[in-house]
Amino acid sequence: MKKQSENIRSQMSDTQHLSELRIVLMGYKEAGKSSSGNSILGREEFDLKTSAQCLRRHGEVADRHVTVIEAPGWWSDFTVEESPELLKEEILLSVSLCPPGPHAVLLIIRVDIGFKENERKALQGHLDLLSERVWNHTIVLFTCGDSLLDTSIEQHIESEGEDLQWLLDKCGNRYHVLNNQNRSDDTQIKELLEKIDETVAQNNGFHFQIDRKILQEIKERKRAEEQRAEERMKRMKKQRENIRSQMSDAQRLSELRIVLMGYRTAGKSSTGNSILGREEFDLKASAQCVRRHGEVADRHITVIEAPGWWMNEPVEESPELLKQEIVLSVSLCPPGAHAVLLIIRVDTRFKETERKALQGHLDLLGERVWSHTIVLFTCGDSLLDTSIEQHIESEGEDLQWLLDKCGNRYHVLNNQNRSDDTQIKELLEKIEETVTQNNGCHFEIDRKILQETDGKKKMIEQIDKWREDIRSLTMSGDDGSDSCSLGSSAYGSFRSRSGADSILGSSRSRDSSHTSYVSGAIKRHNSMDLIPPTLSGDEQSDTWSVGSSAYSSFRSRSADSSSVFSSSHSKVSSHSSGFGSLRSIPESVEHSETRRAHGKPNISKLFPRILKKYDKQEEDFKKT
Repeated sequence: MKKQSENIRSQMSDTQHLSELRIVLMGYKEAGKSSSGNSILGREEFDLKTSAQCLRRHGEVADRHVTVIEAPGWWSDFTVEESPELLKEEILLSVSLCPPGPHAVLLIIRVDIGFKENERKALQGHLDLLSERVWNHTIVLFTCGDSLLDTSIEQHIESEGEDLQWLLDKCGNRYHVLNNQNRSDDTQIKELLEKIDETVAQNNGFHFQIDRKILQEIKERKRAEEQRAEERMKRMKKQRENIRSQMSDAQRLSELRIVLMGYRTAGKSSTGNSILGREEFDLKASAQCVRRHGEVADRHITVIEAPGWWMNEPVEESPELLKQEIVLSVSLCPPGAHAVLLIIRVDTRFKETERKALQGHLDLLGERVWSHTIVLFTCGDSLLDTSIEQHIESEGEDLQWLLDKCGNRYHVLNNQNRSDDTQIKELLEKIEETVTQNNGCHFEIDRKILQETDGKKKMIEQIDKWREDIRSLTMSGDDGSDSCSLGSSAYGSFRSRSGADSILGSSRSRDSSHTSYVSGAIKRHNSMDLIPPTLSGDEQSDTWSVGSSAYSSFRSRSADSSSVFSSSHSKVSSHSSGFGSLRSIPESVEHSETRRAHGKPNISKLFPRILKKYDKQEEDFKKT
């Protein structure tokens, strides 16, 4: 690096010392772009809060006029496809805000955080928006230089591996280290400006300029989005005015029941805390619904937080227990929720996969739920001067479809600013307006759906109990006979008379039909008590029985059906499977050679064989 710099400077004349420098700061969120801008200009010009728009600042530094543009950042491990359209537009526009173009793009990376393949791909994708030529004008700027201590930046680069080394090669081995905690050391800024001079010299005195055609397309698209955003805002305002004109003072609700729904990390818990005005919800992910109460703006508020799904995972791949909790959530604030708040982050892209996942999970509650749903955008602080309508219009048809599905009802929340109670008051007003739109009615889930879900939950609990008892017997077994059979009225075996396998598992089950669990005999048995099995046997006998009639077995009564329970995801495709009493656990055990043994049967040998057989069947089933 040093030799390269000396060679370049030897070719430069004094006239190539630029009196004006134009710089664009680029990088992921929290990389230190704002702090770097403040260090370059020598004063607090950039707000350290995240921004959704480009910021431009000027200053006199080392006898030069310096213009610094800070582009908004992306999440460090989010690909360019996952970033909001508004962010990508701002990145493209950033290089046009210092005409005729920047002398250098400073690519900000923290030196105290690992730089792996995910970060490299995200960085590469976002910078490639500006075309391949931008790399010729790019310098890697390492922040948090104080964390290096006695380690040189070259040692750090070598220790990080091929991804960081690839980046340095891509940038022509141009890099600099900055300690933003030590502003008094102006030599680090002077050296940075000299490296920018060298970069310009390497590019034959030229600055970076984006293709005019690309820039023109972006500007035209942005103008169209702003026009549509203004029209949407007017429609929203008129819609609210019409609804409120129909409302009387008597329709102001003294009690509000709210359900928070959305994918993981969308901000449901933070939203619940903002609504109630205190820390009521734990920010850690929960597998169960959480209910909290409070007095807000002279109203008694009940807030239910439903567990979230993975944002791009379809409902078919979600655990059965999660789906059950989503369905049960709206029954935890009887007689029903006034509104379902569908939480979406405003700082991440909303694409087709997210829409399908969201639609599938909400459809578990029935089509009527959409009439009671409000889209609640979180991370509103990242918008700054950008309106939510601009964000909606820039994101495209999937987000617009969602807003249309919810009757154009939406709200933005900044959970970082709890002191602003006007945003919560306005949200509660929008919930009242939603109730008015529904003729004063709350949302109440179809009882049939609720009964089916309750039946599934009890069934899973029974299966879990059965398997736990099996395992506890395995752990407590003594040496003895390694061959035994299970009593006919005890656990029984799972035999399919059609030849189809029945598979037992432990935690979750997935049902391909809403009616499978509640049909037939399952309804009659879903309240049976499962008691720990008791052992009986004779020291002179090589056979023994387990339990009483507490545990029943499953029988498939049709040639084309089977009951399937798997350890993490299980499917029940039969509408006719029910409880029966079968004589024995797997035939390989039932027909094994019997021998006399003294003492208790060897449980520790028997049950692992049973569970192993079920696990093998489960794996075979998953492959199909």
